[in-house]
Amino acid sequence: MSVRARLTLWYGGAVLLTVAAFAGGVFAFVRAKLLGQVQHEVDEAYESVEATCRHDPDEAYELENHGRLAYFEVLDGKRVVHRTAQWAAVERAGDRVFRLRRGTLGNLRIAVAYDETSARDAVRALGLVLLLAIPVAAAAALGGGYVLAGRLLRPVGLMADKAREITADRLSERLPVGGGADEFGRLAVVFNETLERLQKSFEQLRRFTADASHELRTPLAAIRSVGEVALQQGREAAAYRDVIGSMLEEVDRLSRLVENLLFLTRADAGAIKASRERVDVAAIARGTVDLLRVLAEEKQQSLQVDADDSAAARADPALLRQALMNLIDNAIKYTPARGEIRVRVSRAPDGCAGVEVSDTGPGIPAEHRGRLFERFHRIDSSRARAEGGAGLGLAIAKWAVEAAGGRIELQCPPGGGSTFRVVLPGA
Repeated sequence: MSVRARLTLWYGGAVLLTVAAFAGGVFAFVRAKLLGQVQHEVDEAYESVEATCRHDPDEAYELENHGRLAYFEVLDGKRVVHRTAQWAAVERAGDRVFRLRRGTLGNLRIAVAYDETSARDAVRALGLVLLLAIPVAAAAALGGGYVLAGRLLRPVGLMADKAREITADRLSERLPVGGGADEFGRLAVVFNETLERLQKSFEQLRRFTADASHELRTPLAAIRSVGEVALQQGREAAAYRDVIGSMLEEVDRLSRLVENLLFLTRADAGAIKASRERVDVAAIARGTVDLLRVLAEEKQQSLQVDADDSAAARADPALLRQALMNLIDNAIKYTPARGEIRVRVSRAPDGCAGVEVSDTGPGIPAEHRGRLFERFHRIDSSRARAEGGAGLGLAIAKWAVEAAGGRIELQCPPGGGSTFRVVLPGA
């Protein structure tokens, strides 16, 4: 059964029960009122006859001309003291209905009747009207409920029709919101927000796949071309060793790229569980600098550490080391020869630990700062590829810092250079 039919039945049933309860209440109230009035008339008539008989039973005939005292009799034993001419109708009854009250006064027996036929006819007519009104009201409720449910569910139908048109290639489509103030409008807004997130995810996935394919194709093409050239030309053993060395460099670059891609894929899938333990940020920074110092020395760069030993944070030490290694390695790559790189570890008044990696490189143009942490994004693609970068280091660093509950910020002074600041929750 459709929602429209169920709503119609629920609405019709609710109205039917309400009308039936109202009709029953009206019928019971009117019936009690009319029959109570009849009983009141009988009681008053009996009291009038009783009062007259208490004074003088023979004067009871004087009451006969009173409208409500058309039916009564007074007996003394078996002797009829007085009986109205209409009393025979009480004994005969027939289609008429009488209400009786009998009593005694000494030796006298008094009987008073009241014709309640008209009252019962009125009650019966009222009941018939109410019984006829109930199905009419139910039919009107079902018809009105069906129309109302149709108008109420029309936005759902429009959303369903539009949702059928949305496919993976048409994620830019959106559901009609209408007024947006009722529940269906809010549902459409939430669904559209979900579609927007899906669209961004699909676009990111397509871009990631295209960039990954491009990055993987470059070293594979280099390996293939070097190998084909070596096979076509006869060379000495030393020349072949150079060719093999060149191929191994490309394989090494390819391996690093695959490892980074695997790391990000596992991170997105939640397979990497970041621990939260107390770490000595200064010690990790010094150890990372010592590992990368040889790269700075090759370019005659100055790599210095200024660390506050009291700085401690709650983080995963392996992920924190990976993040700092990527930031420092980036600074070494993009800082020219004889430049300066400084790593500063500090402790904020609120207990948070901060790590700043500053360099004297050319800086980062403003148009690239918003996308700097996107995967495969490079400022200078040719230069980055020549130095072995794939545009994944900063993305990994950002994820590692955020996994520890921290944040990473970029500062670019007007005079050149750049500073990456990592803020971690204190221990």
